[in-house]
Amino acid sequence: MTKRNKIIYWIATAWLALGMLSTGIVQVIRMKEEVDMMTHLGYPAYFLTILGVWKLLGVIAVLVPRFPLIKEWAYAGFFFAMSGAIFSHFASGDRAMDFFGPSLLLVLTVVSWYFRPANRQLASVKS
Repeated sequence: MTKRNKIIYWIATAWLALGMLSTGIVQVIRMKEEVDMMTHLGYPAYFLTILGVWKLLGVIAVLVPRFPLIKEWAYAGFFFAMSGAIFSHFASGDRAMDFFGPSLLLVLTVVSWYFRPANRQLASVKS
């Protein structure tokens, strides 16, 4: 892995982890703004706890060394959660600004996954 790719990976991964950690925390503690947003999108409030806990566990999985299969699942979960958030905002007719957060986290997920070092990949994926 080149130094450039390592830098890209760690910058994307750090921002992804911070974004998922912060949104996971506000979802777990059910901040009023988050409850209002979930209600607006048509989801029950308890869905916040489920999403928040899985985001927090995903951050741990992505940052901790080893366990490449769990990392793949975490990246997949982040991808599904953020693409689902984008679609939910679109289906609700929200403003373009409401797409920014989930879109940024989706891009960071893909960049972090793509540039991850070989020791953080499944054996069958390594080149």
